[in-house]
Amino acid sequence: MLAAVRIRGRVNIRDDIKDTLGMLRLNRINHCVLVPETTGFIGMLKKAKDWITWGKIDKKTAVKLFEARGMMAGRKKLMGSDLKRLTKHESFESFVDELMKGKVKMNDYPGIKPVFRLNPPKHGYKATRLPYPKGDLGNRKEKINELLERMI
Repeated sequence: MLAAVRIRGRVNIRDDIKDTLGMLRLNRINHCVLVPETTGFIGMLKKAKDWITWGKIDKKTAVKLFEARGMMAGRKKLMGSDLKRLTKHESFESFVDELMKGKVKMNDYPGIKPVFRLNPPKHGYKATRLPYPKGDLGNRKEKINELLERMI
């Protein structure tokens, strides 16, 4: 499972990149989505590499993301009881475990929003125009978990 976060805004963006970000549901800065690790999604992430950062998310961070920032339709916070009613899972851990294994998809549950609205990271970004080692754009592999921790 990959997590993608939009870092840059809408100014001076080409139409094909704008369409790709729309398909990824990354419409605003500091929005995050979880996508499966397929060639189609990886191609979309590489195409939008100058506006987003992404990497492989671990289970602990994904559970924390759902607990803190999970939303339901109607702008309500996703609680454990709502999760049980909507997905038949007892806890966030079991739901995230099924999601990571690929047995369920976010699209299977229309009551749960697939986009997480995050805060700007504590202590800010390094640079929003440079690729990962010097800045924050592009593929950061396992280091995405550290960024998400700072944004939750």
